[in-house]
Amino acid sequence: MKTAERPEAIKTRTARCGCGGLAITVAGEPRGVYACACQECQRATGTAFSYRSVFIDDAVIGVEGERRIWRRNGDAGRWVEQTFCPTCGTLVFMTGEGLPGAVSVSVGCFADPEFAPPATLFRARRKHRWFDPGPQTRISE
Repeated sequence: MKTAERPEAIKTRTARCGCGGLAITVAGEPRGVYACACQECQRATGTAFSYRSVFIDDAVIGVEGERRIWRRNGDAGRWVEQTFCPTCGTLVFMTGEGLPGAVSVSVGCFADPEFAPPATLFRARRKHRWFDPGPQTRISE
């Protein structure tokens, strides 16, 4: 007799801002994980690079809390909408013209030290000299 296979439970993750007032919950694994060293990401994060995971729109289970959206143009001239908490200012997720049908979630907001490392470093020519992404990371100028 054949037994029915149980489908594996789909992992869900919730990314939260610093004060906990804004959260996005996603299901499944990210389509990709990247770092970006462009000046816009440096300014948005207040550090040397951003570290984000990309999920398809269908993976978003829900967004809770008050939020503000700021639209800017990126290096390539395409728009990016950054969604942040109006209380603590944490940039929790963003969407962009260059990634239709997807949302990029700031990995640090998951507070998961086991999260996958970035597979690619974008805008590497703008990275700080001390930053070494390691040999496993694809470099994209």
